[in-house]
Amino acid sequence: MAETTPTQRLHLVMGGRVKDPRGLEFQDPESIHVVGVYSSYDAAVDAWRAQAQRTVDDAEMKYVVVHIHKLLTPED
Repeated sequence: MAETTPTQRLHLVMGGRVKDPRGLEFQDPESIHVVGVYSSYDAAVDAWRAQAQRTVDDAEMKYVVVHIHKLLTPED
């Protein structure tokens, strides 16, 4: 039986000003705020929540969690 190594799951938290609050198209992609890369989804959500709450009064600011591990291994 082959031994399997757990896959590292990386998550990127980033945000910026969007063109439409209902979408994900950023007004100026070069000025996107990269909060950080996290090895656990829970840590990424905590970072996302902190940034989202900081900008709650600005409807054009949006922060997201990107599952980098899905981009690195698209078959998963």
